[in-house]
Amino acid sequence: MSTGKNRILDEALGNIPVQFRNRIIKHYLKIKERHEKGEYDASGLSCGKLCEEILRFLQHTLTGNHIGFIEEIKNFKQRVDELEKVDKSIGNDSLRIVIPRSLCLLYTFRNKRSIGHSGGDVDSNEIDSKTIDAISDWVICELIRIFYRCSIEDAQNIVNIIAVRNLPNVWEVNGKKRVLVTGLSAKEKVLLLTYSQEKEGVFFEDLFSWVEYPRSSDFKTKVLEPLHKQGLIEFDKELNMIFISPKGCEQVENHIILIDK
Repeated sequence: MSTGKNRILDEALGNIPVQFRNRIIKHYLKIKERHEKGEYDASGLSCGKLCEEILRFLQHTLTGNHIGFIEEIKNFKQRVDELEKVDKSIGNDSLRIVIPRSLCLLYTFRNKRSIGHSGGDVDSNEIDSKTIDAISDWVICELIRIFYRCSIEDAQNIVNIIAVRNLPNVWEVNGKKRVLVTGLSAKEKVLLLTYSQEKEGVFFEDLFSWVEYPRSSDFKTKVLEPLHKQGLIEFDKELNMIFISPKGCEQVENHIILIDK
């Protein structure tokens, strides 16, 4: 995942000690990445690691002690139940009860749903992965709300920026894409549109049509080539395709998406 997303989450979860924060961010973004790529089995495996790191953090926050990072967590449900017994004066219901119970459900997907279903079962990996993705979003949103000390709406906005590339500011209709955000330059539109399909890239003809630039020759020389020189995109003239770079993704995540927030 890009450094832009890491930076956003690192700031939003800044009141969580770094040894926990780094691990939580790593496994959360891995869930998002694997779900986006359709690696549904692997998404389930990542959620187990996320649950364990958040459990350790909650233990640290509520009791002052936690299971070691390299130590195996045995009987996850029992560890969660122990948090519910912590005195209310030490932690609110979300930290003691709601988040831990959500982690239990996520952990159940990892251990009891046999991620990577085989045999005669109807394949439910995709819907399982969607559920894991959604619950993980909620848990991270709740951690942001509590430790960033912001409203649930602001926390959700932060999580929305992290979300996969189903962007509300890019509309797809009849095989075409249109940018719905007003006030963007042609270069910013190119970055947003190529970001929306980062893995596949975009054919020049499609991108030129989507941006609705007046002249194709000017689109190449005044828009694409400068972006290419800046390392924000790869303009492959042999394939006649444009791919957004990690640097371009960071530009979108840190600046362009935020314009519409």
